Amino acid sequence: VTMSAARPIAVADNDHVRVTTWMFDEDGAATGRHHHDFDYIVVPVTGGTFTVTDADGSVHELEQVAGVPYLRPAGATHDVVNSAGRDAVFVEIELKY
Repeated sequence: VTMSAARPIAVADNDHVRVTTWMFDEDGAATGRHHHDFDYIVVPVTGGTFTVTDADGSVHELEQVAGVPYLRPAGATHDVVNSAGRDAVFVEIELKY
């Protein structure tokens, strides 16, 4: 099974924040391995389950609840894969300070 790429849609990017809407058009769509240089807030739009593979190879499930944002610290390196069984969307807000 070939995984498709999640689609990042740049909403805003200035000296203070970067806002990206992540569109996972199908189950198995993935962000690809990436690193977070800044603290960031995730705002789930659809909610759903994601499989996260960290830089050290550890894997865990992440359950997002639609409309319930959460904060994560800078420094994470991971790949995020949609395992919700349907389309999924979330907004990522990176804080550049």
